[in-house]
Amino acid sequence: MKRVPLGRHTLEVPLLQGGMGVGISLGGLAGAVAACGAMGVISAAHPGYREPDFAENYRAANCRALQKEIRRARELSQGRGMIGVNIMTAMNHYGELVEAAIQGGADAIISGAGLPLELPGLVGESDILLAPIVSSGKAARLICQSWQRHHGRLPDFVVVEGCEAGGHLGFKPQELESGTALPLEQIVPQVVQALQAFATPEHPIPVFAGGGIFTREDARRVMDAGADGVQVATRLVATPECDAAEAYKQTYLLAQPQDIVLVKSPVGMPGRALRSPLVERQEKEEIRHCMGCLRACDQKNAPYCIAQALIRAAQGDWENGLFFCGSNAWRLERMEPVQQVIQQIMGEG
Repeated sequence: MKRVPLGRHTLEVPLLQGGMGVGISLGGLAGAVAACGAMGVISAAHPGYREPDFAENYRAANCRALQKEIRRARELSQGRGMIGVNIMTAMNHYGELVEAAIQGGADAIISGAGLPLELPGLVGESDILLAPIVSSGKAARLICQSWQRHHGRLPDFVVVEGCEAGGHLGFKPQELESGTALPLEQIVPQVVQALQAFATPEHPIPVFAGGGIFTREDARRVMDAGADGVQVATRLVATPECDAAEAYKQTYLLAQPQDIVLVKSPVGMPGRALRSPLVERQEKEEIRHCMGCLRACDQKNAPYCIAQALIRAAQGDWENGLFFCGSNAWRLERMEPVQQVIQQIMGEG
């Protein structure tokens, strides 16, 4: 198995666990993944939704909870692997979450849902590893140029997310609907080529590819295309260690191909989710309490509050939740431990 050097670390197992919010990938799942020698990732999208002061002060609650989850993941990792934090650039308290990740002792920050051009400036002198999420070689080149010019820094690794991923997607709606979006194995070589202009022997920039990775054949295909490793998310939902409610996991296990649909997120981006009653309803949902947590969210025109919809999903509320998922969610048939899933994808099980 290929070991991947990441800064002062070496990742024994070339796999990142995708960050899934709200409340799907917290310290439990991230710690279990890290204990296998891979990188467990905590989502910084409202990890504090169970904190008693979340409704009144969600920013402080999220930062506090994020540090708790990093500590929990570190304890569960048994000294193996790495712990990363996924922070969306769309969060209004992005900078506060970056600081919380650093203070909490995370090994890496992975950032997408927009171009994280300001990220290096927010981390200052910290040696925490930084990785943007991109869906094209053009985006990878732009980020490298901006980070190098304005901050004298380059990504420590890059995550490439293809059109089969779950959650918010970095593609145009018409590309997704028509099936004309480039497949992951074609995007990866473009990103690898773009990074060649910036990477050096002293500072390599490994690439991890995600979106639809379900089997060892999927992993082999993108690694043959030039990726150093893979990112896996949906496949890890149906595990005992996943932090979501059991009812949430059961929705995945019951899903059929026709239940997986493209949606327009209230933040204006396309996404992929299960066809839940919330997705099916066309009427606008009353938003009684807007926290103002996302930069691009327009309360007046949003069909529903995405934060509350994701929280309800994590709690197992099928009628009122938004259940983000990857295109292969329907292939989940049973609960399996994290270690077994990783062994299967990495070709050991």
